Amino acid sequence: MTNRREFIKKAGIGTVAAAGASTLAAPAVLGQAPIKWRMQTYAGPALAEHVIKPHIDMFNQAAQGQMEIELFFADQLVPTGELFRAMQRGTIDAVQSDDDSMASPTEVTVFGGYFPFASRYSLDVPVLFNQYGLKEIWEEEYAKVGVKHISAGAWDPCHFATKDPIRSLEDLKGKRVFTFPTAGRFMSQFGVVPVTLPWEDIEVAMQTGELDGIAWSGITEDYTVGWADVTNYFLTNNISGAWAGSFFANMDRWNELPDHLKVMLQLAMDASHYYRQWWYWGGEADLRVNGTKLELTSIPDEEWQQVEDAAMVFWDEIAAESPTKAKVVEIIKKYNSNMQKAGRPYRYT
Repeated sequence: MTNRREFIKKAGIGTVAAAGASTLAAPAVLGQAPIKWRMQTYAGPALAEHVIKPHIDMFNQAAQGQMEIELFFADQLVPTGELFRAMQRGTIDAVQSDDDSMASPTEVTVFGGYFPFASRYSLDVPVLFNQYGLKEIWEEEYAKVGVKHISAGAWDPCHFATKDPIRSLEDLKGKRVFTFPTAGRFMSQFGVVPVTLPWEDIEVAMQTGELDGIAWSGITEDYTVGWADVTNYFLTNNISGAWAGSFFANMDRWNELPDHLKVMLQLAMDASHYYRQWWYWGGEADLRVNGTKLELTSIPDEEWQQVEDAAMVFWDEIAAESPTKAKVVEIIKKYNSNMQKAGRPYRYT
């Protein structure tokens, strides 16, 4: 009995010691320095308050000290046109942008931002990515260049905000407009003169006369970032119903993350896309009806049809450039054909 009691006592002490060691080890793990990332967005501070900052703040809170993302605004660390290279090199760990603006050297770059008339409504973009195969194409193309494509979503439409009224295609001729590379390339055939400037310089450029207009966003963004204060008119015709934008990360940094942090990042970024969908959609209608800063103008449908017809030619020109581009154009054509055949409420024309 004595030996038995001694054995139980020793076993109990060992169990307590093991439990104590486990308890003491936990704070050491939690106390390790957090994983730190630097992320730069294409958006300036006012816009970032809606399109990215709240969800990065939420991620940092949910990560509970295991990871922290430091957010930088447009052109704060590097110019927007150099974002891809900086991320690829690891100077920046992650980026929020469209492919077009950050000049990514991939076969899909031309489709980021505003590929003319590929999307008519904000839901088109996530459906194209998640149900029609664009997600897999983007992931493959970016993996080739050492970048992780994390998530794509629909953002705002592309309208002209101008100093002078636009009521015909003739009124567009000679207008110096801040816009996206692909949108500028497409609209130049109608006399638009695309101008590239840092995002933060746009408001001043409108005031000094360096720019005649902006074709970068919808009316929600015009009001949010102050562009409605330096323009007078808003053209209701758009060349795209929704911007295709994404979150990206340096592939090595992404692969270093524990799986649970990858999931948390994905959730935060998807939440950001969702917020943007309803924030832009509701704002576009409300500010057209109740906004007091911009007068609405329109180009007649029969005249604007020339722009839509030109987009179909543009699609084929892009498709001829490579097999990958041809594959993406074919998907966009198939999707839009299905939407037209489905009729109301998917397409009204």
